[in-house]
Amino acid sequence: MIVQQKLGNLKQLQTTKKIDWLPLEWYETNKRILHKKTNSGKEVVMKFLKENQQLTQGDILFEDDHTIIAVEIIECDAIIILPKTMFSMASICYEIGNKHLPLFFQDQEVLVAYDEPLFKLLSAGGYDVQKGKRKLISPLKTTVAPHGNSSDTIFSKIMKLTTNE
Repeated sequence: MIVQQKLGNLKQLQTTKKIDWLPLEWYETNKRILHKKTNSGKEVVMKFLKENQQLTQGDILFEDDHTIIAVEIIECDAIIILPKTMFSMASICYEIGNKHLPLFFQDQEVLVAYDEPLFKLLSAGGYDVQKGKRKLISPLKTTVAPHGNSSDTIFSKIMKLTTNE
């Protein structure tokens, strides 16, 4: 089966149809071409023509009268960071940004895929970090899209907030 676009998300749908989950690693969610199998063994080939096709938990890739194929993000080892202040948040994001690693923010936690050297660096820096299992679902967009109204990055917005305290 070839999929070229998402059809929606399960959050906006109430259904009694069988859901056949397509498990994806967090780093596969922005791939334009991908070959995977659903939990029931159906082969799915994704060929997204548009740029920046970001898949997330519950995205619907296929639907017929009986079945929906939807994305399930697989849990992975993650560094869990609970910043206590906005300045701490900015510093942590800066440290992780210097490593060019994607950041995720969900449930008041800053998350990054587990990386032992980064974990040790943040721990040595006195930050409250933990290792745990998380689904990395909500990536932080570190820059504004080219056609946006604002040219501020997330980091510059955080730094503005920290200087106003």
